[in-house]
Amino acid sequence: MLTREKILESLDTLPVPGAMRSLVKMNLVRDIKIADHKVDIALASAALAESTQQWLKERVVDVIQKLEGAPEASVSFTDAKPKEINQINNVIAIMSGKGGVGKSLVAGLTAIALRRQGFEVGILDADITGPSIPKMFGMNGRVTGSETGILPVSSRSGIEAMSINLLLPSEDDAVIWRGPLIGRAITQFWEEVLWGKLDYLIVDLPPGTADAPLTVMQTLPISGIIIVFTPQDLTAMIVKKAVKMARQMDKSILGVVENMSYLYVPEIDKKIELFGKSRGAEMAHAAGAPLLGQLPIDPALAKLCDEGNIELYSDEVVDKLGESIARAIKPPAKS
Repeated sequence: MLTREKILESLDTLPVPGAMRSLVKMNLVRDIKIADHKVDIALASAALAESTQQWLKERVVDVIQKLEGAPEASVSFTDAKPKEINQINNVIAIMSGKGGVGKSLVAGLTAIALRRQGFEVGILDADITGPSIPKMFGMNGRVTGSETGILPVSSRSGIEAMSINLLLPSEDDAVIWRGPLIGRAITQFWEEVLWGKLDYLIVDLPPGTADAPLTVMQTLPISGIIIVFTPQDLTAMIVKKAVKMARQMDKSILGVVENMSYLYVPEIDKKIELFGKSRGAEMAHAAGAPLLGQLPIDPALAKLCDEGNIELYSDEVVDKLGESIARAIKPPAKS
């Protein structure tokens, strides 16, 4: 018997060109009607060029006609904007009080850890003037879309990403913008990008507590914040600034992550604290939140990031980070 569930299961195998996630995971299936051996499917046109719509229409008809009984199929498109389509369960902001602490690295590893647990994950690179997510993930393509929206770029493991560097003619081009323009770009990344169905959207914030972080906290429905720091004397002041901003904006702090915590030397089986004694417990206390992880200085990880292969990193620290985040925020049902 032909059912809505069987049709959705079939459509879930059909990728959307450009995004490379299925029609179902992009939340583009708006209605399904079954009557008299005929299936009428309504899809949203958000961010889809006319050529893409035509391609999808033909493929959807082919997929449906291969179902039991070879039913007749028709496909129509309805107007919609990405913000009307997007269904994002949790938005996690990665924050630091200063630059150079590895905030983007933590954002990337967080996304990878959650993706490995089977969740649908995206990364919004809100560091408009210093974007690094595309480089770490080896994203060389440019975004596509239409007048109604933008399609994010998919990583090798299926993590969706949007960054200003994916819109520039060259990744070396400088973005010399004042605060209002930066804030507008972040808002567009949230409202005009077709994220579809996501369990987690990771937002990589620029350092500090100025315009961009303020825009994110005022515009996006932040589920929680992860604060990144390093074991140095300035850490306490930096973390406290970020904590105070989060509390003033009434945002929950999920936990803290200490980056560059130590260097492990396998030849002598010893951890060397290059930047001083770990302050993980102290910073967790200052934030009133758990210590989610302590990331080492790992030349192998640095090399993978430079090569655009961060998703190949397999150290157990990634799995532990994902598990800690899952404990800090109630995991959603998998998409």
